[in-house]
Amino acid sequence: MTTESRVRSPRRERTRERLLDAAFDVFAELGVQGASIEAVCEAAGFTRGAFYSNFASKEELFLALMDREKRRHLATLEQFAQRLDPAEVRSPEGIRTVLRSVLAAVGPHPDAERRWCVMSAEFELLALRDPSVAAGYLAEQRALKDELAATISRLLDALGLRFVVEPRTAVDLLLAAYAEASRAVLLGAPDDEGPNARIEQLVDVLLAPRQPAK
Repeated sequence: MTTESRVRSPRRERTRERLLDAAFDVFAELGVQGASIEAVCEAAGFTRGAFYSNFASKEELFLALMDREKRRHLATLEQFAQRLDPAEVRSPEGIRTVLRSVLAAVGPHPDAERRWCVMSAEFELLALRDPSVAAGYLAEQRALKDELAATISRLLDALGLRFVVEPRTAVDLLLAAYAEASRAVLLGAPDDEGPNARIEQLVDVLLAPRQPAK
């Protein structure tokens, strides 16, 4: 394998990013099953040749989109963690205030919330329908949750806090609650049943001060 094949050029990287941006919009509007490669190419302003220079199939594009969103969320969380002051979380209300800030920083913009919920559902539906996609989907989900658990654990340790259950279990609970509450609000549930309220309630029972070293 040549260096050129391993490392994408800036131009090719821009093409890839535009295809991913277009795929997000097209998949959210038409569904992954209903969207064609041609529709993604047209939305991005490229030919099929440009598509196949970057992705072998629509399913590979789908997994690349999942990976990109995962990396974006984790990078944002890491940046936010570097700015936190342990003094901000010395009270339950302080923890909630920081949590709201974290959710605002990591979560999608309100204008994109519906599209992101649709996309998340599309990701899961495609994996459920297509066993050849399921393995990649599960691997991406595991990687996301493992990295989130590690990142949040480091953040909590720096703040003098800990989960009262295994970090991976806590992340499973938090992500499930966030996804369910986000969908509920988009379907018409009141804001007090939204993701921020649900996550705050969970955090109240999942977090505790870190035990001093013996």
